[in-house]
Amino acid sequence: MLRFFLLFILGLNVLTAQDIFFEGVVYDSKTEETIPFVNLSFLNTLKGTSSDEEGHFFMNLPSSFLEKQLHISSLGYKDTIVAAAAIFKAKRFNLVPESFELNEVVVSETLGNSDVLNPIGSYSVKSGFSSSSTPWVLALYYPNIGQQKKYLDKVTIFFQNNSAFKRKASKFRVRVYDVDKETRKPTKDLLRKSFVLETEVNKDYVSLDLSGLQIKMPREGVYIGLEWLFVPSNWYKNSGKHSITNKLVVEDRFAPTFGGVYNKNQNFKVMVYGMGEWTDFVVKSKNKTGNLIPAVSLKLSKK
Repeated sequence: MLRFFLLFILGLNVLTAQDIFFEGVVYDSKTEETIPFVNLSFLNTLKGTSSDEEGHFFMNLPSSFLEKQLHISSLGYKDTIVAAAAIFKAKRFNLVPESFELNEVVVSETLGNSDVLNPIGSYSVKSGFSSSSTPWVLALYYPNIGQQKKYLDKVTIFFQNNSAFKRKASKFRVRVYDVDKETRKPTKDLLRKSFVLETEVNKDYVSLDLSGLQIKMPREGVYIGLEWLFVPSNWYKNSGKHSITNKLVVEDRFAPTFGGVYNKNQNFKVMVYGMGEWTDFVVKSKNKTGNLIPAVSLKLSKK
C-alpha cells in the first residue's frame, strides 16, 4: 500500500509552549459565503488540512510554522499562496473565484456495463493509495487515441477494503484536468462543478456520470484526479509495525483508500499534486513489468 509519512495532527491535543492552535474560516470573496472542502498545505513541508462543511479549518502546529507560506486551493477558485502568520492573525481568508460559478454536488451512482479505458473488470485490486500527511490529488492520465470526436461519459473509482476505517462513509472529490502540451502535466480543471462523492465501506466502487456536462476529450488526453479531503469524518487511526524497527506505530490517516492495479500500458501516467506542484509518481511491480496505477475506469462516448 502506498504510504505517506505522518506529519498531520487532527484534533484538540495538548499544546506545548511552542505550539499554536491554527484555525480560521475560508470565504468566497464575492458572496461572503463559507467554502467547504478547501485544501490548505504548508509549502516545503508535509503539513496540511482541509476546511470542513462549514468552511472551518483547524490544527495544532509548532509556532515556527507561522514563518512559512500556506498554499490554499479549491475547485472553482484561484490557487493562492499567503503568509501563514496573516491567516493566524485574521482567522479568516477570502478566496477569489474563477470566471465560472461553483456549485457543490454530491454524487453516488452504480456501475453499468460499458467499454472503458483501463477496464478494471479484467484486473483485481492489488494495493491501495492512502494519505496521512497533507491533502493530495492523485491523477491518472488517459491518452486520446484516434481522430474520432469523443466525450467523457462516466468515471468509476474502485477502493481497497480498509478494516481500520470504522465509519459508514467517506468523502473525496473528483477532478478532471486538461494536459499541458509541453510538460505533459495536468493543467486547468475541465469541471465547472465540485463533485464530492460519498462512498460506503461495504461497496468497492462508486461511479460519476459526466455525460450531461458535454466535456469533449482533449486532443492531448485527460487526467482524472482523486482528491483527498482532510475533514473529521474521513479521519481514523491506523496501527502497524515499523518496517525497520519492528515497533508498533500508530498513525492518523484519512479515508478513502483508493484501489490500485498493476498495468503494463505505459500510456497510463500517474502524477500527484501536493504543496502547490505536480510530481511524477511511479511504483513498479515486483517483476518490474508493470506500474501501480489508480483503479479508475473512464468511459468515453462517440457522438
